[in-house]
Amino acid sequence: MANIKSAKKRVRQNVGRQARNKSVRSRLRTAVKKQRAEGAGNPESLSATYSEIDRARKKGIVHKNAAARYKSRLARAAAKAAKA
Repeated sequence: MANIKSAKKRVRQNVGRQARNKSVRSRLRTAVKKQRAEGAGNPESLSATYSEIDRARKKGIVHKNAAARYKSRLARAAAKAAKA
């Protein structure tokens, strides 16, 4: 455990940030899983999933390229399901 006052404060701040990040990451993963299970049937849900991905990207939870990869894979799956 930290002994210095500033180090103790840093620990407290990190705990709060970790909880916030976990919440955003959880919402992102839930949205992506839901979209994959649902398929391409609902374009509104794809838009909502894109919003969750963009929100996580903006907050720095996922890397820019990872966010683009998520969106690309979802779009490809949606196109494939719409074609079939």
